Amino acid sequence: MKTSIAALTLSLSLTATAPAWAGGRDIDVEVTNLTNGTWFTPLLVAAHSRGLHLFQLATPASPHLQAMAEGGDLSGLISDVEAAGAEYVANPAGGLLAPGASATAELTVGRHDRYLSITGMLIPTNDGFVGADGIEIPVWPGVYTFELNGYDAGTEDNNEKLVDGSGAPGVLGIPADPSGHAGTGGTGIDGDDLNTTVHIHRGVVGDLDPLGGPSDLDAGIHRWQNPVARVKVTVYARRRH
Repeated sequence: MKTSIAALTLSLSLTATAPAWAGGRDIDVEVTNLTNGTWFTPLLVAAHSRGLHLFQLATPASPHLQAMAEGGDLSGLISDVEAAGAEYVANPAGGLLAPGASATAELTVGRHDRYLSITGMLIPTNDGFVGADGIEIPVWPGVYTFELNGYDAGTEDNNEKLVDGSGAPGVLGIPADPSGHAGTGGTGIDGDDLNTTVHIHRGVVGDLDPLGGPSDLDAGIHRWQNPVARVKVTVYARRRH
């Protein structure tokens, strides 16, 4: 099994004594935001065959991953998924996924779509994203639960400064804070990001000064640790239609 999830738990409740229909199966993928003050930009949920990766740990981010991780732009990753012939749902929440909220993607997967990948930007961050790289989709009907980490694309220093809505790749800063709790006047967190490949995000530092200090983020609201999401995969015995 190929997976890049550092913290993964599995709980299943079998609902049948035979594998899901060999000709294909339906699955529901429910993603829940576990953070206190971090939002997920529109998510991409894809079921695919071996060989497709939206991201890989210890590997430089692709331009398409960079666009998603720095600005929430899914268009490039969607084109990658479509080129691979994968089944996918983009933006199952119909917008941003708020802290504590859940969104469900319904997928009909073929016999070769054995892996599940998920990604979406963590906002407010510079280039952080929630992700799953190739969870093997169970063949037995049941309910399976996984926990997902937050990752750093390694494409931008985590200076924790807001930049008035710019999410363009290569523009240093955070596009926005959907919660409205960010401050202003931050000087920027000191220290370069030493790992320029995709890696586990070290989380938000923040500070408690709304009008200055090093960060524009509030340490009491925006700070988070892994895991950042829970994924519940429901595998049905046969197609719904």
